[in-house]
Amino acid sequence: METVYVVKGMTCGHCAGSVTSELTALPGVSGVDVALDTGKVTVTSEAALAEDQVREAVDEADYELVGVAE
Repeated sequence: METVYVVKGMTCGHCAGSVTSELTALPGVSGVDVALDTGKVTVTSEAALAEDQVREAVDEADYELVGVAE
């Protein structure tokens, strides 16, 4: 399953790496792809993730989860 989230505040490769590291650590996540130009983060997982879980991981990386992209 793929879900695209919008994350605010990422501007560089280090930002992308931090977010990727935190999200990859979540149970069931098999891939994370960050698009710095749009602020969109595509998360591939076995099942749907709770938004609170994703928000906490993004917060841990010091960025802000805006929500699920439309």
